[in-house]
Amino acid sequence: MSVTVRVPAKVNVQLAVGAARPDGFHPLANVFLAVGLYDRVTVTPAEELRVTCSGPGSDQVPLDATNLAARAALALAARYGRTGRDAAVHLHIDKDIPVAGGMAGGSADGAGALLACDALWGTGASREELLEICAELGSDVPFSLVGGAALGVGRGELLTPLEVGGDFHWVFAMASRGLSTPAVFREFDRLTGHAVVPEPVASEPLLAALAKGDVDALAGAVSNDLQPAALSLFPELARTLEAGRAAGAVAALVSGSGPTTAYLARDAASAARIADALTASGTCRTVRLATAPAPGATVL
Repeated sequence: MSVTVRVPAKVNVQLAVGAARPDGFHPLANVFLAVGLYDRVTVTPAEELRVTCSGPGSDQVPLDATNLAARAALALAARYGRTGRDAAVHLHIDKDIPVAGGMAGGSADGAGALLACDALWGTGASREELLEICAELGSDVPFSLVGGAALGVGRGELLTPLEVGGDFHWVFAMASRGLSTPAVFREFDRLTGHAVVPEPVASEPLLAALAKGDVDALAGAVSNDLQPAALSLFPELARTLEAGRAAGAVAALVSGSGPTTAYLARDAASAARIADALTASGTCRTVRLATAPAPGATVL
């Protein structure tokens, strides 16, 4: 038998970043919104742990034990005392979330593998246990499991679900190359230098805009403290952002640590026009449309 789990991408409608802590991590106030671009993770019993991948960008996905999907399977097996053949699975990742794009594709695969292995093995792990393992795997992994909308604090892994009063239409422009998340955080540290970096807090106007489903209010409240660092390392993204704004996006920002850029549209028709304009602009590799919020990891 096999189990397949569908898991969504995310966009950060707010990413507030504090000064680096002694352990090197930055405190965050991270407002996640799951969007309707999905990876599918299928697990099947096997002789040994194996990872395969298909879909756009699959050649960039590690197929060894460093893959978050593999790490998730091993973490669940360890927690429930599964060893040897009992812990061996073939993990197949069908990619549709952009790779190295700031949309948590790797984290999504980790959450998807965790839920799929839980179902395959019948471990019966509670939601709280799964979220604990997710937090051990990475800051974005818990949200990939939960989906919808949430405020993440700490490293982003401590989640509070948020109300969303309607659908939001998004356009995503994939860049010609990737950006390293650690490199973007290092550039953030360099750019802020000796300045006093305020403690990150969630924007009340942004939370209210989400709850009301108010696209104009959300457009006026989105923010990303990592955007200056991403633009410093990848200046060409400024041209992509400008092309999206010129095409009618009510908000344009770098998604997470980049290099994918995200454009909030007033409605589906506007999103289609923005996508066409971005494609014609020659400033990005590919363009995708999606609505939000989307459900979290789901067994199909």
